[in-house]
Amino acid sequence: MSSDQVWKPEDYDRQLSFVSTYGRGLIELLAPQQGERILDLGCGTGDLANEIAASGSSVVGMDFSEEMIRRAKVKYPHLTFVVGNGEDFNTDTLYDAVFSNAALHWMTKAADAASSVYRALNPGGRFVAEFGGAGNIGMIAEAIQEVLSSQYGIDTNSRNPWYYPSIGEYASLLEKTGFRVALAHHFDRPTRLLGGENGIKDWLTHFGDNFFIGFTPDDKKNAIEHISQLTKHSLWKDDAFYADYKRLRIVAFK
Repeated sequence: MSSDQVWKPEDYDRQLSFVSTYGRGLIELLAPQQGERILDLGCGTGDLANEIAASGSSVVGMDFSEEMIRRAKVKYPHLTFVVGNGEDFNTDTLYDAVFSNAALHWMTKAADAASSVYRALNPGGRFVAEFGGAGNIGMIAEAIQEVLSSQYGIDTNSRNPWYYPSIGEYASLLEKTGFRVALAHHFDRPTRLLGGENGIKDWLTHFGDNFFIGFTPDDKKNAIEHISQLTKHSLWKDDAFYADYKRLRIVAFK
């Protein structure tokens, strides 16, 4: 993973708790069983790993961010968390399932990530994941492009840290890796952001570091303010911003 994203774990827990909240539905799809070994890939600060472990399964949480793993260890000292690169990891023991929520779209070397997951699974093991699909945050991305292009002469395509595939693209990638794809679902999920008027600004502050490399603090603040203003006519309702999320949910077997 080559993203220049800087993670802020305490702020993440306070302002972006919806990430874990929506992930609970994915745990139902995972249906963890007593005694299973499960890897939570891109575990963040550990909330979903802890919920999976409540089933009686043995869970290991892995994340690329040392800061997030440090926070997870403090929150859930009874669980195992490790720093690892989802695009290139190997494990000493194999897992019955690999679970991943809202993380794979940060892994732009998608084929490498799929291969790493495949290697980590027992034969017959399952891969259950949800992440940004084709068209995810389309309106936010358009606003980022407009502001950075018109005001700073920056082509955001060169700074985009995300991978948002279609069903066909990702299912084909998994099949080429060796998986049998049992479920692939692409759906709209408008997501209410916390923080009221600051919703888009907080979202960009947490997730948009790549776009503002080289900016002064004032330039970054002004750019984020303008992006927020541009999105308000389309994403503001009921006294909140709603991010235009489109998600891809996958269940595949080795």
